[in-house]
Amino acid sequence: MRFLTLFTIFFASLILLNSDTNAQTRQKKKARKGEFYFSWGYNKEWYTNSTVHVMQPSLGNDYRFTSISGHDHPGWDQGIFNVPISIPQYNYRIGYFFNKKKNLGFEINFDHTKFIFADQNAHINGTINNKPVDTTLAFNAANGFYYYLNNGANFLLFNIVKRWHITHSQNEKFRLDGLGKAGIGPVIPHVDNSFFGKANDPHFQLGGWNIGAEGALRATFSNTVYLEFSNKLDYASYSGLGIYQGTASHSFGTYELILSLGITFPMGKHIQ
Repeated sequence: MRFLTLFTIFFASLILLNSDTNAQTRQKKKARKGEFYFSWGYNKEWYTNSTVHVMQPSLGNDYRFTSISGHDHPGWDQGIFNVPISIPQYNYRIGYFFNKKKNLGFEINFDHTKFIFADQNAHINGTINNKPVDTTLAFNAANGFYYYLNNGANFLLFNIVKRWHITHSQNEKFRLDGLGKAGIGPVIPHVDNSFFGKANDPHFQLGGWNIGAEGALRATFSNTVYLEFSNKLDYASYSGLGIYQGTASHSFGTYELILSLGITFPMGKHIQ
């Protein structure tokens, strides 16, 4: 009888052990190598002082507005959600962590930013009508001057992303990560301007390049929804911007604050 009892216990233990092993195997098979994420958010910018170089050969013009100040246009500064979600300064991120630890990834990073140069006394020097000029003028719409990248200065970056785990809850339904991002890509501005009362035909165009670096904190809930707060530095160099009978070039640095809401979920092949 004692032998039968020991045999029963041993046999039952084997069944439980096998069951647990199978469960772990199934769990491992459910794990996937990669992780996809997408987010949408909004941003606020501050810009360095900069120079706008205007070239109109047919008019005998080659001059610069130097040390001008630009500002953004958040769009919700006169009331939250009183305009469509695509009107304010928005951003989106599409990314994929591709290694087993899910701490190295690639990201498409787009910021719909706005740059406005107007309503200030601007120093101008160079050549106008083939004559030298070095003076200060009132740069405002009433005086025939404005320079807007207001439908977007539009930074597009292709980023490498590194993730560092900071902490998580006991049941792992909440986790906090730090992310570092860096990349390069084109700028796709919408140019709308007027110099000396001569306006261009507003349009979107490829207009140069930008580089950027971003540091972020990401709080993920239930392994699916996350909130991400980012600080970003960007340098954009615009060239060949369409103006009346000519082109303009312009470069500036940007500091951004970005708040995004996103989703994330596993993708890729199963791993053991």
